[in-house]
Amino acid sequence: MRQPLIKFTASLFLLVIIGWLLFIGRSLIIPLIIALVLWYIINSMSTALQHLPVVGSYLPRPLTILLALLVIFYVLGILFNIVSVNLQQLAFDAPTYQGRLDELLLKLSTQLKMDKPIQLSDILPNFSLSAALSTGASVLTSLAGSSSLVFIYVLFMIFEAATFDKKLAALFEDTDRAQLAFAIRDEVGRRMRHYMGIKTGVSILTGFLTFGITTWAGLPYAALFGFIAFLLNYIPTIGSLIAVIFPSLLSLVYFDTLTPFIAITLGLGAVQFMLGNLVEPRLMGTQLNISPLVIMISLSFWGALWGVLGMVLCVPLVVLTIIICAQFPSSRPIAILLSGDGNVGEPINLDHQIQTRELT
Repeated sequence: MRQPLIKFTASLFLLVIIGWLLFIGRSLIIPLIIALVLWYIINSMSTALQHLPVVGSYLPRPLTILLALLVIFYVLGILFNIVSVNLQQLAFDAPTYQGRLDELLLKLSTQLKMDKPIQLSDILPNFSLSAALSTGASVLTSLAGSSSLVFIYVLFMIFEAATFDKKLAALFEDTDRAQLAFAIRDEVGRRMRHYMGIKTGVSILTGFLTFGITTWAGLPYAALFGFIAFLLNYIPTIGSLIAVIFPSLLSLVYFDTLTPFIAITLGLGAVQFMLGNLVEPRLMGTQLNISPLVIMISLSFWGALWGVLGMVLCVPLVVLTIIICAQFPSSRPIAILLSGDGNVGEPINLDHQIQTRELT
């Protein structure tokens, strides 16, 4: 009886230590994770370029890597400039919108014949528009400050990519264990490509539709709201809600009538509902199979550790945990508990994986 209790206590203590290290080391870990994501995108783009019809077979791997690297950082530079310019303009106009919102709340209080006027703090405690914009600006500043570190990480990952397989194989003395590690890596890569490919495509479509609706309605900062919708679409459940609330609230204080507010709210809400509840689940299929409760817990946990980046990564991290835990009898119950319906599939068949590699 004492030995299982000691093991449980030691495991719990180890988890607390790991969580504490992840929190205090986030300034170093977050740039590394961003670099890993960029490296993954660069490799995927490089492979896609080599599979282009006619010219793809003539493009050497180093050239496609260089082209993908230039495209990624060029696009990121454009996005950073657009967002920073819009945030600066919004910060300049924030006092005007704050005053307009106070007027609307006072008017509503008068119509309802309330003794005490409604204030924004009554609806959203501890909320300040200026503070929110300052937070957004500080996030951009921190990202810009760590961009050089991210770039260095990406370069070294590209240079080291050729030796990854050799190092992974050298970690295991048993050939079967090495083959299992390669098989798990391939399965993780397959599911991540499936998830990130569909999620990115839906997020881009969401961003463009949000940009189109806000532009059509005459709302300023349409590019900023499009980018916010694109980014928040990676955050499960609450991301789509926030992407609708921000432009809707601005339209409420920007326009003199409620018609644009209703049109923007209904339009953006319809986009989020159609893409998030109809299009995306149909494209995803049963590949994820994660419990909604687990998603919410993971969202809260990683959001508390790493902020917005943790919320974006919470689903891929759960998928990674399920895939790895499902391969070993001792950890398989964890994968079953994290899954949506308890079906985590059979452990990876090494013979099948070897045959698949030989065919490809």
